Parts: sequence; C-alpha cells; structure tokens
Amino acid sequence: MTKAPTELAEEVREQVKDKKSYLGVIDRLNKASVDKHWEAYADIPWDDPELQVDKNDPRWVLPPFDRLGETAWYQSQPPEIQAQIGLWRVATAMKIGLQFENLLKRGLLNYAYRLPNGRPEFRYVYHETTEECHHGMMFQEFVNRTKMPIKGMPRALSAVAQAAPWIPLINTELFFVFVLGGEDPIDYVQRKSLKGGHIKHPLEETIMKIHIAEEARHISFARHYLKHRVPNMNPLRRRILGVATPVVLGVMARIMLSPPGPMVRHFNIPKDVVREAYRNEASQAEISNSVGKIRDLMAELGVITPVNKRVWKAFGIWDEPKQRRNAPAVKAA
Repeated sequence: MTKAPTELAEEVREQVKDKKSYLGVIDRLNKASVDKHWEAYADIPWDDPELQVDKNDPRWVLPPFDRLGETAWYQSQPPEIQAQIGLWRVATAMKIGLQFENLLKRGLLNYAYRLPNGRPEFRYVYHETTEECHHGMMFQEFVNRTKMPIKGMPRALSAVAQAAPWIPLINTELFFVFVLGGEDPIDYVQRKSLKGGHIKHPLEETIMKIHIAEEARHISFARHYLKHRVPNMNPLRRRILGVATPVVLGVMARIMLSPPGPMVRHFNIPKDVVREAYRNEASQAEISNSVGKIRDLMAELGVITPVNKRVWKAFGIWDEPKQRRNAPAVKAA
C-alpha cells in the first residue's frame, strides 16, 4: 500500500532528527575521549607498594555474590587458598577481557577500513581502539603480576572466536551486538562489585574504575549505532539478527561469568561443588541479568519475536523486557 505524502514527509523528518541525534552522540563521545582518558603506564602507579600483588593477600577472597564463596568447600579452605582462588577469578576475567578486546579492536579496524571519507564514526572508532589498547596493556600487566598460569578463553572457543573480527564485513549490526555481548556482562559485574564495596585491593579498584569509565563510552556508541541502523534493516537481515543475538549473548555471558576450567583443575574443586555454586537458579538469573540492558534494547527495536524468543529461553537469558515489566496493569472496564 502506497503511503500518503504526509506519512512520507513525517518519516523523512524522523530520519533527519534521528541522524542529527546520532551524529550529536558521536561528537560528544569524541570530545569525551579527548578530554578524559587514561594510559596504562602513565596513570597507574604499578610500583607503588600499596598496589603490589600478593596471591595470599586476604583482600582477594571471593566477594559474597560469587556463589563459590558461599560453599562449605570454599569456606573450609585455608585463608591463603581462598585468596588464591579469588585472585585467579579476577585475573582470568582480565585475561578473557583482553582477549575479547583484541577481537574487538580488529573488528573495529575492519569496520573503519571501509568507511568513506568524512564519516564521523571513523574518528570515534580510532579513539575506542586506542582506549582498548591501554585496557589490554593494563589487564595483561595485572595478570603478569599475579605470577599465576592464567589461560583465558578455552582453546577451542578461542579458535572459533577468530572469526569475530570479520563480522563487520558481513553484518555490522551483528558485530555491535557481539561488542555489547562482551562488554555488558563484565560491566554489570564490575559496577555491582564497586557499588557493593566488594573490591578491597587498590590496584584492582584503580583498573576497574578506569575500565568502567571508558567502557561507558564504548557501550554508548554500540547502543546508539544499533538504534540508528536496526530500524532500517531489511526484513531478512532483521530476522537473522533476531536469531543470532541470543546465541551471541548466551555464549558471551557464560564466557565472562562462568568459572574457569583451569582454576577448577588447579585447586581440585569437586564437580559437585561447581554444580552447587554455578549451576543453580540464582547463578542462571545472574547470567540473564548481565545481558538485561541488551535484551531491553532488542525489545525496544522490535527485534525480539515469538519465534526467536525461544532461542533466548533456550540459552537461559530470557526475562520480560523492563518496559514491559514496569508497564502499569490495565484495569478491567
């Protein structure tokens, strides 16, 4: 059915308004990256005695929201073993974080490589890539200082993940879903840790505050990019995005939040203790909550359908979008 001239004019006005808003966000993010940024070796006093890493330091003991810390097995361990397990968790999160950001940087550069002259995204992508380089350096420096045999991603998954940097050449919207799938879960955990006062070691706190501050810009860009682009996707690409999104998020959230296999083997943690800690309703809810903002965004953009909702449920990351949960009940007439 042909649209009326007034409808077409309204669409054009909305598109112009949307584009101006989108470009305004990029301008603000570019300015913020210039005005407020950190360098791994200039802004962290690594040699300060207060920031030294001792694997037996009781400040590394697992925080209350890590379910392993609530188990009788963990609480029965000597204090130094409790501290080492906590430090291993922190270091593994940083190692996986720098591996993810390595994939992210390569993907961003592939995306930027094809941008035409004059596109504002080019400058922002290079700002973000620079910031991610410093994150990688500070994460690896931390891992090195633990002197623990931290592995990061499982080898098979790491091999498969090498395809991620090429996603922008095929589907940029899916790539930025991948970006949020890696950044949102760890941002969720870090903010929760800081807000709850669970970070006791000043080096971890310094790194975390830098990471949260700069990742806020990266997350903002990815969200606004999707808001700008997804409404104009053709139906087939939207359906593909709708099915692929919960798969990407389900895998990424578990990588970021699940216990590392090498840690389980190194400390001989019994399988039933791992099941008790991480394979229960509360842990599954935590994984689902960690992707809540992306899930709400996908619902807002109309990407979630009755069909692909089954995929969200299959990966254990479904919950009613916030706008629907908070909607007032409709009174009966």
